[in-house]
Amino acid sequence: METKHELEEKTERVTRFLAEENLGGVLLGAQHNFAWLTCGGRSGIDLSREPGAGALLVRADGRRFVLANNIETQRLREEELPGGAWEMIEYDWTEEKANPSLPVERALSLLKDGAALGSDLPVGGGARVVEGAFARLRYQLTDSEIERLRELGRDAGQSVGAFARGLEPGLTEREVARRASDAVASVGAHSVVTLVAADERLKRFRHPVPTELRWENVLMIVVCARRGGLIVSLTRIVTAGSVPDELRRRTLGAARVNAELYDATRPGVAGRELFDVAVRAYAAEGFSGEEKLHHQGGATGYRTRDWVAHPRSEDTAQTRQAFAWNPSITGTKVEETCLAFDDHVEVITASPDWPSITVEVGERGYVLPDVLPL
Repeated sequence: METKHELEEKTERVTRFLAEENLGGVLLGAQHNFAWLTCGGRSGIDLSREPGAGALLVRADGRRFVLANNIETQRLREEELPGGAWEMIEYDWTEEKANPSLPVERALSLLKDGAALGSDLPVGGGARVVEGAFARLRYQLTDSEIERLRELGRDAGQSVGAFARGLEPGLTEREVARRASDAVASVGAHSVVTLVAADERLKRFRHPVPTELRWENVLMIVVCARRGGLIVSLTRIVTAGSVPDELRRRTLGAARVNAELYDATRPGVAGRELFDVAVRAYAAEGFSGEEKLHHQGGATGYRTRDWVAHPRSEDTAQTRQAFAWNPSITGTKVEETCLAFDDHVEVITASPDWPSITVEVGERGYVLPDVLPL
């Protein structure tokens, strides 16, 4: 019942969008949009490609269609789109291979009076790419999406925290990454980003793709976990033995930057304003210029980042939107995922019993992850 209500709410958003854009329908082939509109359905077969197996079409009158070849239709109908809320348009896979424009042609044939077609992907055939504007429909989460995201955040925080506590020096970054992915998989999620940095690599690279380097003293693990299309991001750092004073000082600085971002994340605040908050916070902590070495994070949901705060960003925060801020100071990073509401944020990826840093901003206290000594 909750899913039915969610689908109707999202369909209404889409039809309003179509009216505003003067479109007769929109074709959604990207995996993240498929997951959003089907309330968690999966169209991904080849995860190296943005298009999924099959596309959704929503018409201006609210009718919903699935366009897919005969390899996919039965599985989609039975496992990803139960309930009869979608009309299936099937074609032979050989036709699709011979004519890659076939889904667009079928979609256009379903529109009324030669109306214009929008698409989230560049599919040709006269369809207008509208992903930039369409993405805004995803930003404000429904009640059921908020609950699913909370559950994912809780499960990811618990699983990653538990796995990190069991790490021992001498493991390669690749082995740590494998264990991180296994931990996320144990709660039915998939790690779409897994980064690991040991020792000096943590100081050198902001996006450390795992290597065969064996860690000895300090280790950072970054995970972006996806389940039902929704994504949460978190970072954890561990040390072999006591935490070095300089690492502790820098992590405290990054936590304070993150807390300032939390406090500023309110509906209507622009990404450029949030970036300015980070710039001032770095300076206040004695780390001016660190914001130039890595992006600070931003809005999330069905993509790891729907938009990132930067000096010219005109995107604005929405109520009931998810955010993952990830301020970093050379050698450390602090990252959690939160839900933003009208007057507060709610962190959803905390790891139970993990060391924490509490930062007071005004009258509010924000709890961020510290470094865990093993």
